[in-house]
Amino acid sequence: MKVSLLFALNALMFVKVCILVFAQAKFSNETDMEALFEFKSQVSENKREVLASWNHSSSLCNWIGVTCGRRQERVTSLDLGGFKLSGLISPSVGNLSFLRLLNLADNSFESSIPQELGMLFRLQYLNMSYNLLQGRIPLSISNCSRLSTLDLSSNHLDHGIPSELGSLSKLVFLDLSKNNIMGKFPASLSNLTSLRNLDFAYNHMDGEIPYDVARLTEMVFFQISLNSFSGVFPLGLYNISSLVSLSLASNSFSGNLRADFGDLLPNLRTLLLGTNQFTGAIPITLTNISKLGRFHISSNYLTGSIPLSFRKLHELWSLGFGDNSLGNNSFSDLEFIGALANCTQLEYLDVGYNRLGGELPASIANLSTKMTSLSLGRNLILGTIPRDIGNLISLQELGLETNMLTGELPVSFGKLLELRVLDLHSNAISGEMPSYFGNMTKLQKLHLFNNSFQGRIPQSLGRCQYLIELWIDSNKLNGTIPREILQISSLAYIDLSSNFLTGPFPEEVGKLELLVGLSAEYNKLSGIIPQTLGDCLSTEFLYMQGNSFDGAIPDISRLVSLTNVDFSNNNLSGHVPQYLENFLLLRNLNLSMNKFEGRVPTKGVFQNATAVSVFGNENLCGGIIEMQLKPCIELPRQRKPLSLGKKVSIGIGTALLLLLIIVASLCWFKKKNDASGSNSSDSIMGMFFEKISYEELHNATSGFSSSNLIGSGNFSDVFKGLLGPENKLVAVKVLNLLRRGATKSFIAECETFKGIRHRNLVKLITVCSSLDSQGNDFKALVYEFMPKGSLDTWLQPEDLERGNDHSRSLTLAEKLNIAIDVASALEYLHVYCHDPVSHCDIKPSNVLLDDDLTAHVSDFGLARLLYKFDQESFLNQFSSAGVRGTIGYVAPEYGMGGKPSIQGDVYSFGVLLLEMFTGKKTTDNSFSGGYNLHSHIKSVLSGCTNSGGIEEWLRLVLKVGIRCSEENPRERMRMDETVQELISIRSKFFSSNMIITRMVVKG
Repeated sequence: MKVSLLFALNALMFVKVCILVFAQAKFSNETDMEALFEFKSQVSENKREVLASWNHSSSLCNWIGVTCGRRQERVTSLDLGGFKLSGLISPSVGNLSFLRLLNLADNSFESSIPQELGMLFRLQYLNMSYNLLQGRIPLSISNCSRLSTLDLSSNHLDHGIPSELGSLSKLVFLDLSKNNIMGKFPASLSNLTSLRNLDFAYNHMDGEIPYDVARLTEMVFFQISLNSFSGVFPLGLYNISSLVSLSLASNSFSGNLRADFGDLLPNLRTLLLGTNQFTGAIPITLTNISKLGRFHISSNYLTGSIPLSFRKLHELWSLGFGDNSLGNNSFSDLEFIGALANCTQLEYLDVGYNRLGGELPASIANLSTKMTSLSLGRNLILGTIPRDIGNLISLQELGLETNMLTGELPVSFGKLLELRVLDLHSNAISGEMPSYFGNMTKLQKLHLFNNSFQGRIPQSLGRCQYLIELWIDSNKLNGTIPREILQISSLAYIDLSSNFLTGPFPEEVGKLELLVGLSAEYNKLSGIIPQTLGDCLSTEFLYMQGNSFDGAIPDISRLVSLTNVDFSNNNLSGHVPQYLENFLLLRNLNLSMNKFEGRVPTKGVFQNATAVSVFGNENLCGGIIEMQLKPCIELPRQRKPLSLGKKVSIGIGTALLLLLIIVASLCWFKKKNDASGSNSSDSIMGMFFEKISYEELHNATSGFSSSNLIGSGNFSDVFKGLLGPENKLVAVKVLNLLRRGATKSFIAECETFKGIRHRNLVKLITVCSSLDSQGNDFKALVYEFMPKGSLDTWLQPEDLERGNDHSRSLTLAEKLNIAIDVASALEYLHVYCHDPVSHCDIKPSNVLLDDDLTAHVSDFGLARLLYKFDQESFLNQFSSAGVRGTIGYVAPEYGMGGKPSIQGDVYSFGVLLLEMFTGKKTTDNSFSGGYNLHSHIKSVLSGCTNSGGIEEWLRLVLKVGIRCSEENPRERMRMDETVQELISIRSKFFSSNMIITRMVVKG
């Protein structure tokens, strides 16, 4: 009886609990909705349109980015990665108590991470990387005991790492790289025994690494590079035999590496120890790490020899020993080169800036034909360059500078047609400059100075149209300066000094618009200095001394960037130009030992007697007292009475002058009114685009109505509009100038479009830089409208279901045509532009389609001109937030701080190509860790035969995508090769009467 009663009571209690749980579930569902509404309210107003589906008219489980559990309508996943949202992260996310995944990566959220995240005790995945978050890492995150992934990289977080994170026992992935984190490496992290990936690179941490890290026995990836850590090599790391990638580069570690290093860490594939203070010899046991592919220990204090046993590492592709004290200046120092011939995958070898002696062995020609970069500079190497060095046909960079090499360049050198950088300076190489240099049309830097080259400068150099630096000074060259080399528009630095060059300086110098430095001193040049020199507006230093130039200084009044000018020891005459005193950047001016006459200015640089030299000009006078010049004597001039004809002429001339002044003033005032609110970008726009007013764009878009909004980006919103009397349909990109970097993005786009035209690039019609109706700065770009929208809305089935206008999917033939269009646009940008351009953000949403489904590449807000005269300052000027691109499409090297490159575009195109023809998104949830769309398709292709479900044409297309999206930039195809390959596939497999069936590669 008692048992039955107890059972009944328990049953009743169970029913009550169920009712309570049900009621609580309903209440909690409403709590989730309120939390998300609060989250939306903290998103910047101009970005909330992205979350338009977050409203009361539909279930929250159908909202974009929101996933609910199956049994209860509770939010389990909030995935807003890459939505380009801005604003604050609302503390209300802490009320989403069933949340397992929170992804806010690749947005622009600001302020701090809310403490309320600690309430999410079910949370397993947290990613807030690539935002603008500041402040501390919240201690409360340690309450999320189920957390397996924590990624807060690429923000502005500061202070130290909370020791409480050591309680997250299930943590597998921890990435805090690229922040402003300070302090020590918390010893408590050694409790994270499940951790496989730890990345603290690019921070300000210091101190020693605790020995307890030895407990992290599951660790595969350990990176703490670019900090200020110190002490000996962390002893605890020797116990983590599971390590595959280890980077301690750019710290202050010291001491010797253990002799049994390679036996303790046998699974390493990447080992980066460069820029530290390690001493001693290279451990021989490193060559026992059979899978080692990349080993760099440059910029340390290593001594001894380079072991010959590196020949055993057949997967080695990158090896760096530069800037150490290796070698003993003996003939055996370079024997390792012959041994490395066994490393058939070797692409990069740097042993420069050491003490290696002896002669270059002939075996250097047996190194891998995949070798792209070889540096042996600043050693003690003797003898001649081996005659078969031309076998290294893939070389892009070769450095043999500052050695003791003699003899002439071998004939086989002419086979190195891929060279971008050739540095042979400061040797004793003789003979003529070979004409085959003109066949190296990809050359960017040619450094031959301080050798014994003789004869004439080859005219064929003019074919090197990408040349940026030409340094051939301090040789024995003679003859005239070839006009052809002064027509290389990309030249930024040219040094011809200390040779025996004769004749006049060619007038073609005026075509060098990017010229920063010109040195032609101490030759035998004569004649007048060409007036066209005044067209080289970028010039900063100008050295023409020690020649036989005569006549006056040409008009260089527009060269306001000049810092150093030397015209001394010539036969120049005339007056010292008064405008030189207005050059604010001018620091040194040498006009001595010439025939100048008249008054010396007294302002600007002329106020500093140590910065200006004018001695040896007998007829100069005035100047400041410190110059000790004779005073200028003004002699009275007798006036002759004017004839009637002269009086009439003067009267007419005066009237015309007054009329000219009045007209010019009216034009000036009109221009000033039209340019109201403009900034530094106007000079760019005014030269290339006819501007349009704010009012015209306001009317064209119905007051920038939300009904006309067709897209949003990181810095802008895009509206559809009808412009002009013809009601031309256009796309108006309005910049959000409150966003940091928006103005730079605007200038970058104007700068890019000013000189490029291609049928597969979206056409920039006009621009607007003015004031809006409230008197605020307003900037917009007006593009040709693309009626079929962006490619991303055509590719994914779920996009079609969201109400897009497309009534069908693209056929495979149409996809192939679109791919060729995009590749052709990139080929034009990379190869045929006056200045090669990298787009830096190739993805489906930046590919627009017209009525004929012809593709047009758009959005150049991240574009970079690659070969400007000063790449660093150019990047600083036009970079909006560093080059990131879009997650999934951005090249891996950008994530490690790599500079913009056309190879990065090739990677993005490869991913785009794979996505187009497989139906899989690059951000698919099935991809994680090192497994991505590239590796997925690679494994599919390797597991299929030609009859295994993939047609041959499709297999070839996917292989192009694979080759373009290789992780190593050196292994990627060039865009010109890609275009030809895709066109070949189309020609071979697609004819006009062929019926195309849809096919998708299945995983």
